Amino acid sequence: MKIRRLIATDNIPMDLLLQADPSEEIVLEYLQRGECFVMEDEDSIIGVYVLIPTRPETAELVNVSIQEEQQGKGLGKMLIQHSIATAKSKKYKTIEVGTGNSSISQIALYQKCGFRITHIDRDFFIRHYAEPIFENGIQCTDMVRLSQDLHY
Repeated sequence: MKIRRLIATDNIPMDLLLQADPSEEIVLEYLQRGECFVMEDEDSIIGVYVLIPTRPETAELVNVSIQEEQQGKGLGKMLIQHSIATAKSKKYKTIEVGTGNSSISQIALYQKCGFRITHIDRDFFIRHYAEPIFENGIQCTDMVRLSQDLHY
C-alpha cells in the first residue's frame, strides 16, 4: 500500500472522485486549486483525496474516497492521517473538512481522526448541486464543517 501525489501525466481517478462528489464540474475546479493524492495497491488506484489551500495557514481536505470493495479496512483513516501529515509538512496550522449531514460514518471517522465540528453550512448541497443527493436514506442538504488545529 502506497500513497503518493498524482503527477500531471497520471490519469485523474475520476470514478473515485465522483464517488465522493457527484459534480464533475466541482471536482475539476478543486483539482485545479489543490493537490491530489492516490492510494495504490500494486498498480491499482484504490483511494484518493485532495488537499487545497483555502486561507493563509489553512488547508481543506476534500474528496476522500476508497473503492467500494476496499471499504471497511481502515484505508479511509489512512488517507485522512496522510492528509494531516501532509498539511503539517507544508506548515499549515489548521486543516478543515466538510461533509454532508447524511454522511454519518464519515462524520464519525473525522472525529476519530481528531477533527471537531465547527459549524453547519445550511442548505449547502441544495445551493450547489442541481440534483438531490441521498445517502443512508437521508437527503444531503447541509454541510457539516470540521477542523483540526495542527501542532508541531
